[in-house]
Amino acid sequence: MTDPADILRTVTEIAAAETGIAQAELRPDVDLRGMAGVDSVRVLRMVAKIERTYDIEMEDEDVFGLSTLNDVVAVVDRSLREAAA
Repeated sequence: MTDPADILRTVTEIAAAETGIAQAELRPDVDLRGMAGVDSVRVLRMVAKIERTYDIEMEDEDVFGLSTLNDVVAVVDRSLREAAA
């Protein structure tokens, strides 16, 4: 099973690449949608890359409820656990 800290590192790297925001600015509890330059298209591209990276498919209601990197980590962690069960 993947450690949540490892998931956070990977998700932060992907978020930085997709949004153009420096990793240092992407704290786990910051509202991504409130950050300058982050729109729904960038969030969806980030989600798609995360799904490909972890070979998972997040539920639409989960995706639309994401606000922070911590939210993303929780959904990825849950999806990985469900896939392993």
